[in-house]
Amino acid sequence: MECFDLYDKDRIKTGKILERGNRVPKGYFRLVIHVCIFNTKGEMLIQRREPKKDGWAGMWDISAGGSAVCGDNSQTAAEREVKEELGIDISLEGVRPALTIHFDEGFNDIYTVIKDVELSDLKLQECEVCDARWASEEEILSMLDSGEFVSYTKSLIPLLFFMRNHNGAFAKDDPTK
Repeated sequence: MECFDLYDKDRIKTGKILERGNRVPKGYFRLVIHVCIFNTKGEMLIQRREPKKDGWAGMWDISAGGSAVCGDNSQTAAEREVKEELGIDISLEGVRPALTIHFDEGFNDIYTVIKDVELSDLKLQECEVCDARWASEEEILSMLDSGEFVSYTKSLIPLLFFMRNHNGAFAKDDPTK
């Protein structure tokens, strides 16, 4: 049985765990990660979820994602999910997420990675992922409009493409320093 660490509102591990399939108790939170892999052409690697998968079945999604399991930190969870779902080794040692989005039951850390990957080198995880391809921001927004893409808020996709080349929310350094 897969288990998840539970955190308090300040993102401190509580020592309590949650088994997959159970609801997060009120006042506790879990950690979810997503990784957006971009190539040097500025395209995002997207994956198609297996049609029999529970949740967003058969829909296109960002490169990789999932829940941190007991003992994971954000980086190890992200590295593990990319390896499991796509067969790609990445190192996020010392890397912080580009974004952290708070949701009702937890924290969602989103990493952006620049890595040219040949689609033929991918090893897609059976029962999770059935296809992968590179897509531009415009293609993903079109897929979102047509209902082919997991229904993220429409503003998230341009933000992810923006964040791939930026460290933080500022467009340039402070000119007063």
